[in-house]
Amino acid sequence: MSSKETNGFYVPVIMIAGVGLIGGSLALALKQRGMVNQVIGLGRSRENLEKAKILGAIDEISTSVAEATRKADIIVLATPVGSMADILEEILPEMDRGKVITDVGSVKHGIVEQALDILGPLSSRFVPAHPIAGKEHSGVTAASDDLFQDHKVAITPSVETDADACKRIEDMWRAVGADVVTMGVAEHDRVLAMTSHLPHILAYAMVHLFASGKDKEKCYEMAAGGFYDFTRIASSDPVMWRDICGMNKEQVLTHIENYQETLGRIASMIEKGDDDKIEALFASAKSARAIVTERRKQNKDQSEAERQSGKRRVQQLVNR
Repeated sequence: MSSKETNGFYVPVIMIAGVGLIGGSLALALKQRGMVNQVIGLGRSRENLEKAKILGAIDEISTSVAEATRKADIIVLATPVGSMADILEEILPEMDRGKVITDVGSVKHGIVEQALDILGPLSSRFVPAHPIAGKEHSGVTAASDDLFQDHKVAITPSVETDADACKRIEDMWRAVGADVVTMGVAEHDRVLAMTSHLPHILAYAMVHLFASGKDKEKCYEMAAGGFYDFTRIASSDPVMWRDICGMNKEQVLTHIENYQETLGRIASMIEKGDDDKIEALFASAKSARAIVTERRKQNKDQSEAERQSGKRRVQQLVNR
């Protein structure tokens, strides 16, 4: 049986605006599984699009939003969040109710508001989404067809979102191995500000501090595994994270303030020599980290069990 027959998802033509790590990985995942007939890559850099075509992520290059939209059944916005409004403006003249638009942005409130304002009645065909997967390196050369396997994708539909459009995007993400979770927009931005946005800011801040100090050359020489692990995500795309900070400003600032307050408490403990309190806080953090590790393992094991069960059902159908 083909992938189209076994999982129910298939799209004749998909247009991906911004063929980088996420957009490129989605294209590769769909193509590798035979779930798309044609992928049109849209972007400002023809050089990057040529690279994406050589790597097999896209079939056709386009620098015209209107032309690509006209051909596409599903439109994926995978650009930095700060440029999505401009693309939505260009999509609108070629948009109709037969098409579905989605995004992969790490912030949802601002994008949803922009879509409602720009698309008007056609905003019902917009399905906000966020694949919670990535690597420290950006660009299509870092893309892989298994990036979303066993990772969560948050879908944050508005009250205006058509049910069939929402199901289409949910099916797409499940088809490439992701675990789909439905969330409210406010909840998403609040939670992701803590679990994703703040850690990136801290990593950038730590490396900036490291590279600005008088001992930076010796620090470069002596940097250990802990520093490397903690700051890995500071290799991410600065433009993308600049836009995320701006678009999720309120939530990010709240978490920065809370983190500063926690650091202040720790500084006070150290100054006073409150060793028991320091140890208790560290122990509490270690326990919380263990819960995160265990939850990730459980999710992966559950996904693998479901995948094996699906394979058995398919084999049973084949053997009939």
